[in-house]
Amino acid sequence: MNQPSQPDNAASRKILVTAALPYANGPIHLGHMLEYVQTDIWTRFQRMRGHDTTWVWADDAHGTPIMLSAQKAGIEPQQLIDEMKQEHEKDFVDFELSFDNFHTTHSDENRHFAELIYSRLKEGGHITTREIEQLYDPEAEMFLPDRFVRGTCPKCHTEDQDSDACENCSTTYDATELINPRSVVTGATPVKKLSEQYFFKLGNFEAMLREWTTGEQLQPEISNKLKEWFDGGLMDWDISRNKPYWGFEIPDAPGKYFYVWLDAPIGYMASHKHLLGDNTAEFDNYWQAGSTTELIHFIGKDIAYFHTLFWPAVLEGAGFRKPSQVHCHGFLTVNGQKMSKSRGTFIKARTYLDHLSPEYLRYYFAAKLNAKVEDIDLNLEDFVARVNSDLVGKVVNIASRCAGFITSRFDSTLADSLPQTTLFEESAAAGDTIAQAYESREYSKAIREIIAQADKANQYIAEHAPWTLIKTPGSEQQVHEICTLGINLFRNLIIYLKPVLPEIAAQTEAFLKHEPLQWQDSKAPLLGHGIEKFKPLIKRIESDTIEAMVNASKESMTEETTIQSGPLHDDPVSAEITFEDFAKVDLRVATIVAADHVEGADKLLQLTLDIGGETRNVFAGIKSAYSPDQLVGRQTVMVANLKPRKMRFGMSEGMVLAAGPGGSDLFVLTPDTGATAGMRVK
Repeated sequence: MNQPSQPDNAASRKILVTAALPYANGPIHLGHMLEYVQTDIWTRFQRMRGHDTTWVWADDAHGTPIMLSAQKAGIEPQQLIDEMKQEHEKDFVDFELSFDNFHTTHSDENRHFAELIYSRLKEGGHITTREIEQLYDPEAEMFLPDRFVRGTCPKCHTEDQDSDACENCSTTYDATELINPRSVVTGATPVKKLSEQYFFKLGNFEAMLREWTTGEQLQPEISNKLKEWFDGGLMDWDISRNKPYWGFEIPDAPGKYFYVWLDAPIGYMASHKHLLGDNTAEFDNYWQAGSTTELIHFIGKDIAYFHTLFWPAVLEGAGFRKPSQVHCHGFLTVNGQKMSKSRGTFIKARTYLDHLSPEYLRYYFAAKLNAKVEDIDLNLEDFVARVNSDLVGKVVNIASRCAGFITSRFDSTLADSLPQTTLFEESAAAGDTIAQAYESREYSKAIREIIAQADKANQYIAEHAPWTLIKTPGSEQQVHEICTLGINLFRNLIIYLKPVLPEIAAQTEAFLKHEPLQWQDSKAPLLGHGIEKFKPLIKRIESDTIEAMVNASKESMTEETTIQSGPLHDDPVSAEITFEDFAKVDLRVATIVAADHVEGADKLLQLTLDIGGETRNVFAGIKSAYSPDQLVGRQTVMVANLKPRKMRFGMSEGMVLAAGPGGSDLFVLTPDTGATAGMRVK
């Protein structure tokens, strides 16, 4: 399903993007945000490439749960969905989502298209009716909609379960299969009674769907999963519900309502029409059969069959175009487990925003997402480490190391030339690889390439050390050009990260006195150009902030008082030691006599250390700051009496001491020149 990235000078594409509709029955949480951030990154990237890209979506505002929640709150459903829409939209804006229109499925536009599509399907012979057995409340004298019945699960026998699925064993079933059912309305025992319902003849579209679901519109995992539906035979789809029901009444069927899953995806069309207003020609340009525009849906794997079977069949039967692509993603776990309210890992979007910048999570999601239908884990310890290392220690660090010289020494103006063009040309060429990764939704691949470019830039600056070179008489021009190259490499990184980090990109544009950065800007350096004084663009994440967010997310206290995520949440000063404890540590001056890469390790180097007549093998996590050839012959300090530790790469016989914020700013603690290997540090 992946399309090749088109060059910037290609004809502009017209793309309509949608994300799955959040249900207007509760707050947004980080599981929702995984999809919405994924959608936003792709949308922003397309706009940076010069393509006409529109993002429309809406709140899913119909169905029985809306009725139940409104009744419980003592308000009308309309008030509930209005308040929830306002809350949702604020979360989305604060998470920097760049949608063009966020509407509601309880709208005039949605009613119009639901009725239009239904009438066309009926005229085409794709709607039928038949009587089915349903549960009926004899005291309230009404058929009971979904979730107006509770009872015992027919499989695991857990009591007090919903009418469609068991929370304990996840089995799905029909309400009539419940053991000891009871009505939510009156508490009475419901009886079975025949009721006429309306069905969509999905089987009429089997040939089309067999072909469509095996094309490039879907990921291979989804195509393979859908084969199970065809093997079992495509059944008619029940599209009606009896009153009471919160939704749209079927025009020619008093007391019958469209099932929420009929009008929910129609909400994409309704939101687009609401955005366009009276511009019917433009709407038809996108939605008429045979349209050459692109329609891209981003959804979770749990609703894949609605979007890849029912929805394209409904569109086909009603004479509208089918989706160009349906991109499915997996679920979000936190610390390797399902999100939990008791552990504080069921984190609402607003709770996150109360503690942390949205840019952090946007970056972490991008670093984990790929084009497969895979679950993504938000490991809070890794989250902190990756953001602090990549964004603070690598990307922003480049500007902070170079900008001060430009403003203080060179009248806040970049040099007219670069000291060499090779590194910039390599950075510019990387844009094509990164663009292809974004286009194909391989965000993690894009991030890896971006950070690789950041590492090269940091290495160049460290090697040329303008802070040292500036002390040499006559070096001003060289320092000016070195720092100008550094700023340009930083600028390219921000261009490539702009779909992910729009706020940092905006701050960078202000710092550079630059118009909004576009993708093609990475091809030519910024020279002889004035800049503003550099201000910090991002702060390090502190572990106590994460802990505060987790604590704020706990809705019920249990025996678990801390989340199980390792040392990130340990108090670094609570475990005090005595002087006698510290005196046990044997610190030795060591000479690095050999250094090498460790196959299969991203952060480790293998060091051979001479501590005076004895050599030790030590694995040290300093690869981000040093290459092996930089270390041979240098001296450092090591803990010589640390118990050897067996690692999968071999035995580590000590620990090298290093300090710094991380990334390339990591320094081995070298003693004064003349120290002897093996000398104890006092």
